Amino acid sequence: MEKIPTMKQLQVENLGKQFGREWIFRNISLDWQTPNSFAITGGNGSGKSTLLKILAGMQMPTAGKITFQIGEKLIPEENIFRHLSYAAPYLQVPEELTLSEVIDFQADFKPFVFEKKEILEKLNLGAAHKPVKYFSSGMKQKLKLGLAIWAKTDFLFLDEPTSNLDSANTDWYKEQIINHLTDRLVLIASNEPFEYDFCKESIHLSK
Repeated sequence: MEKIPTMKQLQVENLGKQFGREWIFRNISLDWQTPNSFAITGGNGSGKSTLLKILAGMQMPTAGKITFQIGEKLIPEENIFRHLSYAAPYLQVPEELTLSEVIDFQADFKPFVFEKKEILEKLNLGAAHKPVKYFSSGMKQKLKLGLAIWAKTDFLFLDEPTSNLDSANTDWYKEQIINHLTDRLVLIASNEPFEYDFCKESIHLSK
């Protein structure tokens, strides 16, 4: 008998973020759950990255409530990071480590769906003993995407995923993300439709 996937759910009630006297956004409410994937869209400065960071617990909201749920179980706020992987151009990996060491470092916190040998092959970034600090911006972004997409997490958040990627690696991103949507809630923040055209629902932010 085929196993029925456990539902993953993200609920937001009247969420708002204020910097000084200016509201970046306010009164955002949503109820997103698997098996669909979702997008946060809007032009530059609309607050996409800020909203994604708040949903991931990286920033505090000014108002509102965020709830993560797996099946019938609510995830305590302090444990959400255990169930979530996140990639963005502004997030850093330990650049003093080699590629191989970075993979081992990440695996200590969140296991991967592949063994390290296969991860290295799929990344195709060159020598495993090369320090990450010598990688180009595109190579670093590809590494961050691989680490997030291939992590065994229930929630996957990506911000501007193809930033710094060339056309070949943009195609690589689309292949990897589409192959790893099953049984997890995926959220993409982007103003480029080709980065999220597989998503079934979206929220659009305006300045």
